[in-house]
Amino acid sequence: MEKKQMKDFMNTYSNLVQRCFNDCVTDFTSKSLLGKEEGCVMRCVDKFFKSSERIGERFQEQNAAAAQGAGPGMGR
Repeated sequence: MEKKQMKDFMNTYSNLVQRCFNDCVTDFTSKSLLGKEEGCVMRCVDKFFKSSERIGERFQEQNAAAAQGAGPGMGR
């Protein structure tokens, strides 16, 4: 289970890095990020974490609703 969690985390992290890099980094003449690129990366990461948090909340709400609907005597 721990290996699967680590693999899932690494996949998520890699996807985040690739997405934000592709969306934000446009100038390869310097080894440092430009101010606008850095701002874009920060917004991209923030948006990713906020959306992940929201998805997690909705998933918990759905699980709670499903658990309430499957109370004693249900599903027979």
